[in-house]
Amino acid sequence: MTGFRLLLPVAAVSMRRRWPSFVGSFVALALGVAVMSAAGVLLNTTMGEDSLPGAPSLHKLVSFMAAMAGFVSVFVVSSTFAFAVAQRRQETAMLRAVGATPRQVRALVLGEAMVVALSAAVTGCAAGLAVAPAIAAWLVDQGAAPSGFHAEPAALPLLLAASGGLLVALLGAYAASRRAGRVRPVEALNEVAVDRKVMPPVRWVASGLFLCVFGYTLSTFVSMPASMLADPQSRDPQTTPQFALLFDVMAVLAVVLVAPVLVPPLVRLFTALVPLLPGAAGLIARQNALAAIRRTVSTATPVFLVIGLAGSVVGGTVAFGDALAAQGRAALKAGYVVEPSGGHAVPADALRNLAALPDARLTTAATVRFDGLATPDQQPVPGRPDDLPIPEDGLAVDGDLREAWNLTADAGSLADLHGRTVAVSTDMARVFGWHVGDTLNARLADGTREPLRLVAQIGHLLPHLPEIVVPREAVPGPGTVSVAYLSTGAGPDQVTAAVGGTAARATAGTDWIGDHNDRTTKNGWISMLAILGPALLYALIAIVNTMMMSTGDRLRDFATLRLTGGTRRQVLRVVAVETLLVVATAAALGLAVTLVTQYATVLLIENRVLDATRSAALDLPWTTIAGATAVCLVLALLASLLPARLALRIRPLDLANGRQ
Repeated sequence: MTGFRLLLPVAAVSMRRRWPSFVGSFVALALGVAVMSAAGVLLNTTMGEDSLPGAPSLHKLVSFMAAMAGFVSVFVVSSTFAFAVAQRRQETAMLRAVGATPRQVRALVLGEAMVVALSAAVTGCAAGLAVAPAIAAWLVDQGAAPSGFHAEPAALPLLLAASGGLLVALLGAYAASRRAGRVRPVEALNEVAVDRKVMPPVRWVASGLFLCVFGYTLSTFVSMPASMLADPQSRDPQTTPQFALLFDVMAVLAVVLVAPVLVPPLVRLFTALVPLLPGAAGLIARQNALAAIRRTVSTATPVFLVIGLAGSVVGGTVAFGDALAAQGRAALKAGYVVEPSGGHAVPADALRNLAALPDARLTTAATVRFDGLATPDQQPVPGRPDDLPIPEDGLAVDGDLREAWNLTADAGSLADLHGRTVAVSTDMARVFGWHVGDTLNARLADGTREPLRLVAQIGHLLPHLPEIVVPREAVPGPGTVSVAYLSTGAGPDQVTAAVGGTAARATAGTDWIGDHNDRTTKNGWISMLAILGPALLYALIAIVNTMMMSTGDRLRDFATLRLTGGTRRQVLRVVAVETLLVVATAAALGLAVTLVTQYATVLLIENRVLDATRSAALDLPWTTIAGATAVCLVLALLASLLPARLALRIRPLDLANGRQ
């Protein structure tokens, strides 16, 4: 106990002298807790909210937002706290040399981290409460949340965010303090200048684990077992992009953990020609980056997160949007799609006029609600549902569906879709164990029960069509037409004249697919911005924070360069080159992880969106990667050069003696 009391004055002096590091740790944790608490409050609010028709699931959207915010915060906070402790290795070595035990060193570091973490957690929760209403208002403005949706403060999300941030900060500080406490005093004094053993076995194990999870998750979503397909949203092609987020996170996790091994070769690669260039700035920056690997990795981590996540998520969003559009254009055979303008049905006189057009082939359909669909003698199977989990919309078709859509039957034939029959998606048939020829009892919304014979299983149903299709005569009730598909030799003016009035509208097939895909793409971008926006904004702020911490830790290095004859411009050049190396290294890692995630996205698209006759191309989002890299580079240069320029105004001797 006496030893700990003697260390308290040392802790006070250290906190005063190393205040930029403590401020940097405070900012990183406070912002991380703010993002997590805001997402948690919104997630708690969505428990009883209904999503708008045609909009992404609000609850799932906010869930992914909370998960992504927590994911980025964990890495930034842990990396920042570990970096802050690593900056103090010289002081730690001195304490060990004068008799401080490893236990006392760990207690000192953890005590300082606890003080910073507690104050940052409280500040972050307050900031999260202030930010959550703004995010809720943005979701309402974008049409992703119903009118009146707002953030309701709750204690549990704030407590979880504060506890999570506090735990991550203490774990990061504890891991770094153990490294300092394990070294013998003489070894510590010799090790203050160069990082060694920066890749402990636990990081290898964790990185390998996440790579295995990445492979398992990819194969699972590509094959999509029946247990997962039991959720109707898992069968919907429009929800497939959400699965890709899991690939992105697993790949980023694996690369972040193995970064200490990947950074040195990349730095050497980018600086291979530096020894041949005039001047010493490049060579000094190269050696600084290689000697202080922990500092390089800590400053590169938020840059990598921005570039890697932006490239992966934006690239996946674009790829899925293009795939859905291409599949829709290839599948729609009808030249025109006729829909009601304001009411719920296409007028009968408009249908008669359309049917009278030259060479007209008209297929009409009505929406019908199914409360249940199951075989009458189906026996319960563990893990397999025996009926529809929720009411589901189907399509009652009058005419030949093959005239409107180019659909592929994996089993049976759509030519048999007449009378009391039904066709379902292949995924739905897998979930319930149905086969062509089975009799299914359909329960309609009005209580009517109808036995229907399964005649076809349709593969790769589009988001434009429901999973259940029946002939119009198979179900009583729907006398209205909600959509009509028309192919005709008449021109657009004749079709428009045949529709007449304002009760219905006829849209060319390609334009109709384009409009539908525009809405889908808009929802995808809203989801992407909601999920990724807060996390990326936090990572961008973390870039500034870690760069300022790194620059503040190198004041003595600046003084040494000045005392050995270096000018201010040369010192700033060293800082700029080292910053360029950090961003270039992070960009290379971000490009690599984007390549991996885009390849996984292509596999998912080819198996869950496109039919067997089509394939997806591997196309990296170069514009996004370049833009993210440029933004990170500008922020990093500003955050490193401006503090360095201010520090260089102090006399070199004062900097060398620690007087600022």
